[in-house]
Amino acid sequence: MSRAQIPALVFGIGGFGALVAAVISNEWKVTTRASSVITATWVYQGLWMNCAGNALGSFHCRPHFTIFKVEGYIQACRGLMIAAVSLGFFGSIFALFGMKCTKVGGSDKAKAKIACLAGIVFILSGLCSMTGCSLYANKITTEFFDPLFVEQKYELGAALFIGWAGASLCIIGGVIFCFSISDNNKTPRMAYAYNGATSAMSSRTKYHGGEDFKTTHPSKQFDKNAYV
Repeated sequence: MSRAQIPALVFGIGGFGALVAAVISNEWKVTTRASSVITATWVYQGLWMNCAGNALGSFHCRPHFTIFKVEGYIQACRGLMIAAVSLGFFGSIFALFGMKCTKVGGSDKAKAKIACLAGIVFILSGLCSMTGCSLYANKITTEFFDPLFVEQKYELGAALFIGWAGASLCIIGGVIFCFSISDNNKTPRMAYAYNGATSAMSSRTKYHGGEDFKTTHPSKQFDKNAYV
């Protein structure tokens, strides 16, 4: 097994899990406490739902009823994050097939190509997630620092940081997978052949300093005088 493939697989699958958590999270943006008079109530929004909660612990969420009234940047982030999750899923499958410890995938050359493909897919997944989260964060910061924007201002939610972390892990894992091709070409897989059980006579082939050990058998022919 290549030593570089183990951390690459951990980074890739960990990043994929973080992307899934970011997509289903509703805390992409939260209301700021700076311009809010009632600090006990806050609103947080995600790609799929708008939620409101208070200090007592009760909250209510409602989904976006139609995609035609959703703002353009949210739709773009939805597409990018769905693409990131899909690429991360296929990257994880390719990574498992490209591991040298698995029995599927064919020869070492084929496994090296599959591992490189997994690395490229992981990098694309990370770039899609990084772009989607950055686009969403840019919209939030632009509205927050715009003095002419009089509507409710929001701050960066926890889902954005989870998405950035997942994107970084996917990119790191993909780069390691791409560089693991050299390890696959240099160190072939170990093949263990079963030679069968050695016999007792073959184990005693030499006797005292390399001389062949020969067993002596009594002669089957006897002299006629022995019976007289």
